[in-house]
Amino acid sequence: MSGQVAQVAVAAPLHSLFDYLIPDGMSAVVGGRVQVPFGRSQLVGVVVATGGASALAPHRLKPLHTVLDSEPLFAGADLEFLAWVAAYYHYPIGEVVAAALPARLRRALPVLPAGEPGWRLTGKGRAQLADPPPRAPRQAALLRWFAGRPGGIATRDALRSAPHSSDTTRALRDKGWIEAVSVEQPVAGPTTSAARHTLNGEQAAIVAAVSADLGRFSVTLADGVTGSGKTEVYLELAATVIRRGASVLVLVPEISLTPQLLRRFHRRLGDTVCVTHSGLAEKPRELAWQRMRRGAARVMLGTRSSVFTPIADLGLIIVDEEHDPSFKQTEGLRYSARDLAVVRAQRANCPLVLGSATPSLESLRNAEAGRYRHMRLERRAGGARSPRIDLLDLRDQPLHCGVSEPLLERVATTLQRGEQVILFLNRRGFAPVLSCFSCGWLSDCPRCDARQTVHQATGQLWCHHCGAQRPVPRTCPECGANDLHPLGQGTERLEGFLAKRFAGYPLIRLDRDATARKGSLEQQLQRLHDAEAALLVGTQMLAKGHHFPRVTLVGVLDIDGGLYSADFRSTERLAQLLVQVAGRAGRGERAGRVLIQTRFPDHPLLQTLVRHGYPAFAHQALAERRASQLPPYSHQAMLRAEAPHIEQARSLLDEIAEWARSHAVDGVEIWGPVPAPMTRRAGLHRVHLLFQAAQRDALHRMLDPLPAYLSRLPAARRARWSLDVDPIDLY
Repeated sequence: MSGQVAQVAVAAPLHSLFDYLIPDGMSAVVGGRVQVPFGRSQLVGVVVATGGASALAPHRLKPLHTVLDSEPLFAGADLEFLAWVAAYYHYPIGEVVAAALPARLRRALPVLPAGEPGWRLTGKGRAQLADPPPRAPRQAALLRWFAGRPGGIATRDALRSAPHSSDTTRALRDKGWIEAVSVEQPVAGPTTSAARHTLNGEQAAIVAAVSADLGRFSVTLADGVTGSGKTEVYLELAATVIRRGASVLVLVPEISLTPQLLRRFHRRLGDTVCVTHSGLAEKPRELAWQRMRRGAARVMLGTRSSVFTPIADLGLIIVDEEHDPSFKQTEGLRYSARDLAVVRAQRANCPLVLGSATPSLESLRNAEAGRYRHMRLERRAGGARSPRIDLLDLRDQPLHCGVSEPLLERVATTLQRGEQVILFLNRRGFAPVLSCFSCGWLSDCPRCDARQTVHQATGQLWCHHCGAQRPVPRTCPECGANDLHPLGQGTERLEGFLAKRFAGYPLIRLDRDATARKGSLEQQLQRLHDAEAALLVGTQMLAKGHHFPRVTLVGVLDIDGGLYSADFRSTERLAQLLVQVAGRAGRGERAGRVLIQTRFPDHPLLQTLVRHGYPAFAHQALAERRASQLPPYSHQAMLRAEAPHIEQARSLLDEIAEWARSHAVDGVEIWGPVPAPMTRRAGLHRVHLLFQAAQRDALHRMLDPLPAYLSRLPAARRARWSLDVDPIDLY
């Protein structure tokens, strides 16, 4: 043994690095993967440091088993960022590092070549140049052609430009004169073939301000009304950064946004753009990760986990729809990709752009405090006008599958004019519940405090919280009566009603069920873009950044539940959703109209939004949060415990609460423990303990010793626990 020690981050639920001896003749690189003995198994870890002494005696150290990488996958700055993430979210460092790796690389698999398949002259082939085959002039010519390309050439380029056919290439391969290699393509610059839009004054001002900050950290909140052309700002900034030889990270909240954005980025920026999201297979995701790490691509367009991608020469980060809750991971490492983008930009000394038509109250608070530059885009691009928004009073109104007659009449008129309509219902499935009219039985989920939704197309009752499914019963499971009825409506039921009412018009449904198959989302969007008059039904998937230029009417159904919720964030989310959905109307040449159905037309939230818009609502909401000292004027962490029996979860958090109050930190409030609003979920009972402080430092001083204390508690072995720093969901 060499006596040299490697500190390794191992994907295990322990908050420490692990020391291993580096055997003689073995070289472990910092930032590269190794395979190490861990208990009775072999695990993959990443070397964080080498050299120095270990706190353990030499005879207690185990040697590394295998070195998997000869070059680092993470630079030193990447590892420092991941260590910061682990410390801030109080999460095991090894699991944070594992989350930053592509799925294949978490296993002991070799790194995929980052380039394209190609060919290169071998040593035997170079020797043959002095004595080319006299009876094979084509082979001799191709041999000389490969000699002029010592770095190799991609197969597709060789077939297009080589002097002879693929048969000659195979002959050289069979003789061992050329070999298969991976050829990295040169970084492409912004393409000049795509027409650039002329920026208006507001767009140009943002581009100028952010461009002036290139090379130093800043945060710009691009607060633009829907349809104001934020994407054109992103494209212009990305092109500027690429011309300077740097890279861009673009974060989007949902997979549904990536196809549309990717096409626009490709048209403007060429092959330097790559994409990654959970809908891609493992190999394409890893190849995109490798291309960005090596600098073979310059723009990464991805969902929240992309924030961990190691990127060569990071020069700009863009977070589109920064308000969207999808940026928050709600299981495992509970991080906020938007918040981490701020930290990453600060560490990379580059600007960050946060774009939204409905900025989060956290971002508006940071702008109010002078930490962010707040720039507005108040005009729609291309001269389009903002839609008119009206409330439809449902009191004393008969409903047809949840739609009022005045709205149906407006839909008919719009379709007859050859225009398109969106009906927004944020509930998928056929009906929210199945009920027996004889005995009152309801389709309760057997594992959650929730109802199972009726999905008629599949004949299933489906819990949207835990995923539990069972066939729709033919008779009541409780009394045996043949008197079962679906209550309420989801997008599936609404689609069936509208197909009969508006037969002859294309009807498209956009929700998670209708777009589950690969490529189905793109097909549905293409159907809409190809149609003239058409009717589009869907959930919040509709609200996120889509551009439907022929839509002139948006009808919003059944939003009253969000007006009276126990979650203090519910009104903010409802306001954002309404504004985003309304923003799909009138984005083309024709004016748009939005009708919001409600039984509470006098509700202050609705009145403020309709009369004064989102900025007025946000100003009012921030004042309420300030008065009650709720985030963003305070900072929270939620400790959750769950167990098969509520007493087990409650017992654990009772001990934690007692310990926390005996180790009190000034300025930290401790609330609970209390049962979660949905106490039983997926067969487990859940209990919450909330920590809140006006100062972030005080909160973390309270949390720092908590994981170590929990690991020593016997009660922690009878209940699962998780710590959520900056929670956005108290359920």
